[in-house]
Amino acid sequence: MSSPHIVEIEEVVKEGEGLTTLRFSYGKDVSPGQFMMVWIPGIDEIPMSVCYIYGKKGITVKGVGEATRYLSSLRVGDKIGVRGPYGNGYKVPHGKVLIVGGGTGMASLMPIADLIGDPGKVDILIGARTASELLFVERARKVSQEVHLSTDDGTLGMKGTVVDMARKHLALKSYEGVLGCGPEKMLVALLRTCEEYKVKCQLSLERYMKCGSGLCGSCAIDGFRVCADGPVFDGETLKRLPEFGAYKRDECGLRVKL
Repeated sequence: MSSPHIVEIEEVVKEGEGLTTLRFSYGKDVSPGQFMMVWIPGIDEIPMSVCYIYGKKGITVKGVGEATRYLSSLRVGDKIGVRGPYGNGYKVPHGKVLIVGGGTGMASLMPIADLIGDPGKVDILIGARTASELLFVERARKVSQEVHLSTDDGTLGMKGTVVDMARKHLALKSYEGVLGCGPEKMLVALLRTCEEYKVKCQLSLERYMKCGSGLCGSCAIDGFRVCADGPVFDGETLKRLPEFGAYKRDECGLRVKL
């Protein structure tokens, strides 16, 4: 396990209510869907999806706990520690792709949309609880001809969940693959929807992680380590995991209900 590399924040972008993107220079190559362990001295080290993988790297933070609130308060010139990247990311399907992001899940998904690079080959669905929490809408419109929004409260786009919207698209169009990231309950529903329409999917899981490199087992799910074997898993694997959508592990490693 490597030591953190200290980087300086070069750009801070307020993406929406409670959402902040931090950009910094980091010399290692990152694949879409991989994550970094981000070290905040004196507070914690946490896993963060890499939302920009070309040029200056980036992470997008939602301030919900001590570590993420601190990251959200950083300014240009401040420093953090990063190590990685870790994990296995998305594989680019051949043909038309449907990207489905819920909440901060779009941070994991945008690099694969950038990599596909053909606005006619990728449709993007972005969901959030309310309009102010929709992430990377304008960025998505630069790489896709079809970007659709949903909000739980109906403040923008379709009223309902992003999986409800995905179901409508899968009923009308043919896709070679679905790529998804978001809260695990959302991913369970998305997996079931993909099974119903007989389309392959790759879903990125979030789990409590201490080491990021497969040593500690804090992110274990039915014998897999999310940090090393994932965080992106194919649907065929996930549907065989009883813990998916039912249990996670807490900071002590105990299995708790989702």
